[in-house]
Amino acid sequence: MNQEIRLFGAIAVRPAILALIPRFETGTGFTVAVRWELNPTVKKQIEAGEAFDLVITNPDLVQDLTASGKVKAGSQVAFGRIAMGVAAKAGSRPLDIGSVEAFEQALKSARSIAYASEGTSGGYFSGLLERLGIADEVKPKLVAIPGGQTAPAVGRGEAELGVVPVTSILAAAPDVVLVGRFPEELQSYVDFAIGISADSTDAEAANQLSAFLMSAAVDDILAARGVERR
Repeated sequence: MNQEIRLFGAIAVRPAILALIPRFETGTGFTVAVRWELNPTVKKQIEAGEAFDLVITNPDLVQDLTASGKVKAGSQVAFGRIAMGVAAKAGSRPLDIGSVEAFEQALKSARSIAYASEGTSGGYFSGLLERLGIADEVKPKLVAIPGGQTAPAVGRGEAELGVVPVTSILAAAPDVVLVGRFPEELQSYVDFAIGISADSTDAEAANQLSAFLMSAAVDDILAARGVERR
């Protein structure tokens, strides 16, 4: 039996998954080797031949990987979803983003706003500015941050605010605080699913890890780190 499980996941779920892996390793004796990239990169690298046993990324990307024969058919399960939030540097003045109007005003008043230039959340935010009709006013303030580093960039003072999945904001504490989630009318949840490699060297071990990540026993840990179950 191969004692190492290769997990390839999206950066947004990294803080939650890393909190769970030690418990799984202790309980099973397996070792989990992890790799993290932005959602589109996960798909591209698997398609290019990256070896993995279990993947966690957007459901549509898992479906694409299943169609291309990279993920085992029937192995996909819905893992959870992550809300979009606004980050600020610790110690910043309180900010109201509880309504659409307050959210718009906060963006228009900010000196600079960091966003994930290559990720799912960044694409949604750019489209949201257009939908709200404030793109021309806000876009000159945007600071594109690559590689899942949006929240830490706010902590370093590279931007006054950041828009990024809540998991990333919570993980950047204590340097960064969660101002709040997007107003419900504007909220976009980033969904995640698990899939098992069609070429896994130890499919049973991968199945065990998938079942562990889907178990109700870890729901509270996931919730504390920003992952919501359906």
